[in-house]
Amino acid sequence: MSIPVRELFRVFLRIGVLSFGGPAAQIAVMHRELVEDRPWLTERQFLNALSFCMLLPGPEAMQLATYCGWRLNGLAGGLVAGLLFVLPGAAVMLGLAWAYAAFGTVPLVEALFLGIKATVVVIVLGALLKVSQKALTGTGHWVIAALSFVAIFLFAAPFPLIIACAAACGVLTGGASAQPAPALGRAGTLRTVAVWGAAWWAPVAAAWAAGQTLLTEVGLFFSKLAIVTFGGAYAVLAYMTQEVVQDQGWLTTAQMMDGLGLAETTPGPLILVTEFVGYLAGAAAGGPGLAVAAAAMTVWVTFVPCFLWIFAGAPYIEWISTRPRLTGALSAITAAVVGVILNLSLWFATHVFFAQVATLRAGPLHLLTPDPTTLDLRALALALAAGGLLLGLKWGLMRVLFLAALAGAGLSFLG
Repeated sequence: MSIPVRELFRVFLRIGVLSFGGPAAQIAVMHRELVEDRPWLTERQFLNALSFCMLLPGPEAMQLATYCGWRLNGLAGGLVAGLLFVLPGAAVMLGLAWAYAAFGTVPLVEALFLGIKATVVVIVLGALLKVSQKALTGTGHWVIAALSFVAIFLFAAPFPLIIACAAACGVLTGGASAQPAPALGRAGTLRTVAVWGAAWWAPVAAAWAAGQTLLTEVGLFFSKLAIVTFGGAYAVLAYMTQEVVQDQGWLTTAQMMDGLGLAETTPGPLILVTEFVGYLAGAAAGGPGLAVAAAAMTVWVTFVPCFLWIFAGAPYIEWISTRPRLTGALSAITAAVVGVILNLSLWFATHVFFAQVATLRAGPLHLLTPDPTTLDLRALALALAAGGLLLGLKWGLMRVLFLAALAGAGLSFLG
């Protein structure tokens, strides 16, 4: 079935504008639009595509949109669907990042963010519960999740190393398949990889050639992030935060958490928080012009790889779904992500609820040690209230974020 580009534009623009609430909500919107409301894709086609996208690094909902567009109208359809899923949120995030850089220290803005930060703790906890229910289906998965948590929480192990070890375990235990590889056009696949690989690295090379040190560093770091972002944005946030806050010094911990709160309020994938990071890094180093350039660089190297993965791998979807070793690697990676998200939950909670948090180092051990005398009871109360509304009463995310921001402002001005 080939759908006209004009019709795809209309439908995927609506999907892009309505893509609030994280990947689960975004995938549900796409399912309703493409499977239920119009017979463009079958249930099996949609689920096979979703399983494939979960094998890939990067935002699975954006990649699913790209694949659906490709399935419906080839390269043009994939570009329309993928771009419309990202660009509305990227435009909103750019405006929010500008406003934050210009007015982020205003007391009213800080007060509003008190409630948003408290809600983010609950959001991450909710993500942990959802992922763990699906990922931890056997004793081996529980062991991988526990070891991953210990590795990153107590020993600050690099996220890519954790993913690599989990994938290796999954491959070794996934079993073999006697099914032959498909006779697909491998020359076309190599050509696709070459074209999109060149597009991916062209801005980074141009920045390096022009002597733009910050843009080059931003491009290299977020390109690396695009390769290791398995399990969605939540899984990689701890690694990204450690790099941009502690190692690069582009942001503070408070700014990083504010950026995540903003990303939760915008349409599109949560990984758009990288655009916020790039903008603030550029603003601190060279003002608004460099900020916009750094934000554009992060968006480019974050999402162009997604087009590469989809356009090169889409013809192989049916085959990949029959590869036990690949599906075993995916299951192991997803289990490791549970441990990583648990670490992220604890990291967020300590920095939201305590004004002072230190890191105790003893040899290879790294342990967060909050000062109990700096406990912020306002933030704790707001998080408990947000948890009741989101997890207990199942209120919508945008509604709870709005109410939490107002409550945070009220509590701040009441002292």
